[in-house]
Amino acid sequence: MLVLSLAFGQIPRGYAQTATQPDAPTKVAALRESSAVADVTPGGTAPDSQSSQEILKELAAMKARIEQLEAELKSRAAATEATPAPATLTRTTEALPATAPVVVAQPSSDSAAASLTKKEKIVPFSDWDWTWLNGNPRNKDTAFDSKFFTPEIRADITYNYDFNKPVDNSMGGSSELFRSNEIQLEQLGIGGDFHYDNVRARFMTQFGMYSTTTVRNDPSYSKGQWNINDADRYLSEAYGGYHINALNGINIDAGIFMSYVGLFSYYNFDNWAYQPSYVSSNTPWFFEGLRVQIFPTPHLKIEPWFINGWQSYGSANSRKGLGGQIKWTPKPWINIISNNYGLGHDDLYIPKRGRIHTDDSIEIKYFDKPGNRLDKMALSLTGDMGCEFGGGVSCHGNTAGGPKQSFIGYMIYNRAWFKKDTFGLTVGGGQINNPGRYLVLVPPINGETASSAAINAPYFTGNPGDPFKAWDSSITFDYMPKQWLTFRWEYDYRHANVPYWTGRGGVTPPGPGGVPYTNNGFPQYYACMNGNSSMQETLTAAQGPSGCGGQGSSVWFPDLRKDESFVDIDIMVKF
Repeated sequence: MLVLSLAFGQIPRGYAQTATQPDAPTKVAALRESSAVADVTPGGTAPDSQSSQEILKELAAMKARIEQLEAELKSRAAATEATPAPATLTRTTEALPATAPVVVAQPSSDSAAASLTKKEKIVPFSDWDWTWLNGNPRNKDTAFDSKFFTPEIRADITYNYDFNKPVDNSMGGSSELFRSNEIQLEQLGIGGDFHYDNVRARFMTQFGMYSTTTVRNDPSYSKGQWNINDADRYLSEAYGGYHINALNGINIDAGIFMSYVGLFSYYNFDNWAYQPSYVSSNTPWFFEGLRVQIFPTPHLKIEPWFINGWQSYGSANSRKGLGGQIKWTPKPWINIISNNYGLGHDDLYIPKRGRIHTDDSIEIKYFDKPGNRLDKMALSLTGDMGCEFGGGVSCHGNTAGGPKQSFIGYMIYNRAWFKKDTFGLTVGGGQINNPGRYLVLVPPINGETASSAAINAPYFTGNPGDPFKAWDSSITFDYMPKQWLTFRWEYDYRHANVPYWTGRGGVTPPGPGGVPYTNNGFPQYYACMNGNSSMQETLTAAQGPSGCGGQGSSVWFPDLRKDESFVDIDIMVKF
């Protein structure tokens, strides 16, 4: 996928240099004073005729020189007024040059004003207001900045009520919401951007639910030693790099950086909705590796990357992934993005299975009347296609290569802003078809993770060709009294063609002795589909339909439903 950094990274601090003015006013004053003194001779006696002629010639020359200097001063003043002031820069999800390069006009002998005029290059994506974009921060100012460091603080607190009322409060199928009927710290991020002498670095922490839930979708840590998911779980971004003053800027960064696949930002404050549709929620939120951001023009970014794999701290197999993003903003009301990914072998224990994926979005601001009660409206449309091939699966259906393993989906959102952007209303949703389920988030049944599911997922399988079709819709209302603060209320409805969402009975089995919902069960005791019947006498009766002996069997089975609806209330802060 071609990726999104406009990091959606670091915004450089633009600046304008003031030209040094020569001491022309002093010279003019001196000439005027000399002219006044020369009008009479000492003692008040009139000079002779020849002397008078010479004085008159000298006075005429001096007056001509004064007029010339005055004309030059007026020209310089006009040039200074015509030089635009530097625009206020807003930090977006784009990783822009660490230093705004300044181009200084060379002096010309034909014009004194030309030697004083200095033009500043436009920092990419900084000359227009992009705070309306889905997936982009809406802050128009920087709370604090310095020559060396620009801090950033984020806090995201949510309360979610699931109408399925799971008894264990556990939710699945989401990258943003994980617990029901509880107030939870989704993310606390403290970090910022370092920038000095074209050297750059960024880090952002992720304390809260993200530090557990994000890493569980990465199976790569199971290969080898050192528990790399534990080493990186508290960092959402951590990279360093260098800015090259070529073209309109080139950035080279290495480390953990945000993925742009799916349009929505990893940080909910930046988005139009809290729970994104599937093409965002089921695609990567981060990559680890190397990226290069090339800005041929102020409105075009070309960003290739070489990474460990599809949302992975390590490599599930030996082959790395390639991808990147092209971002183009030809007008202040349109944003066009193409993300692409390929080459990687991302399925744990299946070294010859490859993956390709394309994710493409367009955002259009089709109404903009700042003085109206309804002051802005914008639309975003995203489409995704991808597949896996080799290792027993095929991109093209049930062929000799194996059953079809593909992904196709879309999402569309429409947003309106009211009363000088104080209120926002978003309506949207999307749909996916993912036979093979290779991008479907594994339900957290008995603590299932992407790693454990790769070996044995008895309750929700990911076998080649297993069908999964789903659609969702949402309505979101925002109250934004300050640019740093958002209060959000949202309702979501989601549907799948197979049981997938957590039902009333929950997805946490009882522990030994029948202690309910303690999250300390042993997977081998409950994997009813693999024929394991050990310790069944210690288990309580099944709470839902059972595939191992029918209703009332002593084997536990998770309660999964085809439908889910919930309301979430959120407080989000970003400085």
